[in-house]
Amino acid sequence: MHPTCKPLSWICPLILCLVVSLGCRPPEPLRPANTTHGPATSNLTVEPATEEVENTSPDEEPPTEDSNSEQEKTEPVETQPTSTEKKPSPAAEVTSPKRPVPKPQPGKTLDLTFDDIKFDIEPDAPFKREMLPQAIEDLNGQKISIGGYMLPSFQQRDIKQFVLVRDNMECCFGPGAALYDCILIEMDGRGVDFTVRPVVVEGVFTIKEYKDDSGKHLAIYHMQGTGVR
Repeated sequence: MHPTCKPLSWICPLILCLVVSLGCRPPEPLRPANTTHGPATSNLTVEPATEEVENTSPDEEPPTEDSNSEQEKTEPVETQPTSTEKKPSPAAEVTSPKRPVPKPQPGKTLDLTFDDIKFDIEPDAPFKREMLPQAIEDLNGQKISIGGYMLPSFQQRDIKQFVLVRDNMECCFGPGAALYDCILIEMDGRGVDFTVRPVVVEGVFTIKEYKDDSGKHLAIYHMQGTGVR
């Protein structure tokens, strides 16, 4: 053997042993980057995604439920009519027709109202006898009974003459009053005492015009009273 080959004869087996010993050592296991969440499946670390936070000043507070509820209260809400609301029936809107004026009955007493002696005339219009319908003209001289209120006067007892008006809520005698809302009463025999309560006067109804100094009509109806109750 050549002298230079002797040193290589023992180096080669040594290198071979080192190679074999290193090749047979088991590989070192990979360690997870985050050991707090159980065994890792890879050696890569994943950074958690961060949510973007809007820059708000510390003085501003997020809207609460109370503020939202107040905004809802301020919004107008359309209400629908409930089923309990009743609409007026068409029959209720129709006014009842005026009853015909009772026909004269000689020797009998007719029960009348101020509506029975009402006729068409404009407010403050001059009165003309032809404005009266024939049904009212036929009552001239008929004995009737009619209810109303005594027009107040200075005399309180034993009143022989007074004005009977439709009601005591508004003036029914004098300027601006309707001529058909008053009757001049002249009592036979004993007079009557004044009262604020409604009364019924019996007597003979006549058409008689009363005018003031200027010629304006104050009343057109007259009754010769026989009793007041």
